[in-house]
Amino acid sequence: MDRDELIAACDALLTASRFRDYTENGLQVQGRPSVTRVLSGVTASQALLDEAVAWQADLVLVHHGYFWKNEPVAITGMKRQRIATLLQHDINLLAYHLPLDAHPSLGNNACLAQRLGLEVEGALDAPLGEGLLWYGRLAEPMKVAEFGGHVGHCLSRQPLLIEAPGGKPISRVAWCTGGAQDMIGAAAEAGMDAFISGEISERTTHIAREMGIHYLAAGHHATERYGVQALGQWLNQQYGVEHRFVDIDNPA
Repeated sequence: MDRDELIAACDALLTASRFRDYTENGLQVQGRPSVTRVLSGVTASQALLDEAVAWQADLVLVHHGYFWKNEPVAITGMKRQRIATLLQHDINLLAYHLPLDAHPSLGNNACLAQRLGLEVEGALDAPLGEGLLWYGRLAEPMKVAEFGGHVGHCLSRQPLLIEAPGGKPISRVAWCTGGAQDMIGAAAEAGMDAFISGEISERTTHIAREMGIHYLAAGHHATERYGVQALGQWLNQQYGVEHRFVDIDNPA
């Protein structure tokens, strides 16, 4: 498939131009013009790039790419090695950050809801498909420890659970994958019983306890493994490109 047609299709599907992001969404490093093999992963780490070289991928598709705002602009050290690998092997790097969190069916939030069995009701910060803080409910209420075990089983990673005083059962849940722990206040103010994200900060524990909302830090990587897989599978189904997902282990 023509690379530019593939990227245009992804840009349109994810409505990438609507998002004010911390990085460049879309093609970040240009490689060969024809794409038959797409390798996906959460982060464009050197380990993922080495897999792409070994598999002879034409394009690497990730959620976490390069060129983040406020990072040093010099292409040295680790950054130089990564970009050199792509250029030497003529491999394209395609990255989608917030657009891949928000997409209503292929995004990280949508995929997390599917895995956890959450009924999506909407987003608290914008319309569904644009908003990043999603909310919904469980089919049946769960005790706090039971829900923590459920999340751990579904994601193959036990979450760090901060239980709010009183231990109220969980029915209404808000979530935002990745490093969205500071959305906990908005979730609590909306009357949610629990909030799920990827990471935890020192302040998050106090906010959870004092605002009376259970918090589950389920892992940045663990909560964001599924959007790139869904997008890669969509490319396979729509355009027949071969797709392979590589899960580079990351406990964070």
